[in-house]
Amino acid sequence: MHHIPQPSPAPLIAYFWSDDAIRSRSVSDVVLSGTVDIPEPPARLRADWAREIASNMSLETGDVEAMSLPRARMRWPDYSACVQAVSDWARTFGMILSTDVALMACRGARYHHDGEQYAGLAFCNLFLSEDKGLDVHFPALDLRIPLQRGTVMIFDTCQPHAVIRRGSDGFDLADFPSDQDWTQLFLTWELPVERAPVEQALNIKFDIDPAAAATMNAEQLRLNGERVDVRHDSGQWRPAD
Repeated sequence: MHHIPQPSPAPLIAYFWSDDAIRSRSVSDVVLSGTVDIPEPPARLRADWAREIASNMSLETGDVEAMSLPRARMRWPDYSACVQAVSDWARTFGMILSTDVALMACRGARYHHDGEQYAGLAFCNLFLSEDKGLDVHFPALDLRIPLQRGTVMIFDTCQPHAVIRRGSDGFDLADFPSDQDWTQLFLTWELPVERAPVEQALNIKFDIDPAAAATMNAEQLRLNGERVDVRHDSGQWRPAD
């Protein structure tokens, strides 16, 4: 009887909660991106955001923080038009966005992945701010997406990413002097990767390491069998703490 070798697991594997069990999956190297035509948020809303960030939030450079969407919607007559524009764009990939949406702010963003908390999801982000010379950078894919009003993207939460200065090689606090406004506001939706349109568009493979998944009780990323995180300055993989 010949032993037929089994394919070895992919080097990078995400483990995520599916109902009450952990499943394994590949990490997508597909990023869907484009630009949709959305109106500029009104001046009084932008002023309110600036006040909220300055007085009520500890938005440190490199961090991503949630903002109040209900408060924003009171001053945002074109909110529904923005949501409709993203929904129409996502529908071209067969995806239906939920009504559950969050408003986020960042002043640059350190390299990170979201696989410790959102490994079962992809993100859909719509950027609301003007072009301030910042890019979303996916270092493992050698991909940069310039941020401007209307930039939209769908990507695997486990794919390392950052918001960095255009022309920069990585994330550096010195690239964000305090005398300039580097703030980016964006809307974000969560897309479960187990939905067929998301699985197909991002080319995700499931249950590629069921034996290890069966032993786990937390979402995580593993590279060659070792739990990993990324360096905040470069996005390179490193052993998890």
